[in-house]
Amino acid sequence: CRFLEGIMEKMGVAGELEIEEAGEYLQINIKGKDLGILIGRRGRTLDTLQYLVNLAANKGTRERVRIILDVSSYRKRRADTLKNLARRLCQRVRRQKRSVVLEPMTPQERRIVHLAVQEDKGVISYSEGEEPFRKVIIALKD
Repeated sequence: CRFLEGIMEKMGVAGELEIEEAGEYLQINIKGKDLGILIGRRGRTLDTLQYLVNLAANKGTRERVRIILDVSSYRKRRADTLKNLARRLCQRVRRQKRSVVLEPMTPQERRIVHLAVQEDKGVISYSEGEEPFRKVIIALKD
């Protein structure tokens, strides 16, 4: 937590850290005002901060702890947005009978889309490309 607080201080951001044990990982949610800088475009800054926090927390330890970092519940809102997008695109694919290619996403975001697409029996989804440009394609089921 001190590591994260130090980064936030250097970024000129003030926020309250809420730490919660959630099964096999720790959830750290940062709450406060004007925290968009911690999220970044499409959550890229948040993903990078989470990576750094995990590196710092696990340095020199045998037992690995997984830390999920969130800012004002951004990850939940993003997941909800992706699920809704996937559902709308499934309808479009069925209606237009044409595949749809989504923008590049992180593995976690692609997983959310794939799970949402599985709810629609008329379409399938798969990923193509190389990281970090890997994309989800939603297509009609054969």
